Amino acid sequence: MRFVDLCLSGEVLEDEIDDFVDNWHEDEETTLELHEYLGMSWEEYSVWATQPSILPFILSARKNNTRFDVELNQKRLALAARAETVEEARRIEKWLKLIGRA
Repeated sequence: MRFVDLCLSGEVLEDEIDDFVDNWHEDEETTLELHEYLGMSWEEYSVWATQPSILPFILSARKNNTRFDVELNQKRLALAARAETVEEARRIEKWLKLIGRA
């Protein structure tokens, strides 16, 4: 099983992803690309590789059986809706733009 599947089944924790990356580097017999080894699509991996804190959104999309971009957009709206002030909502929007998701 791949990291994403193991994480969703509760067999590993999110912070164990680095162990899987290390295992991939050490596995001389694998022909899989790292994103395949982790069980991520290329899009998921590309975002995760530049913004590791996005991993919970990737897992949430898988758990909810939605596309990653749809899940992230829903989370963006939920975060903005929970903002206590307009300024906080703007900071959230700025962060999402920074990671390329708004």
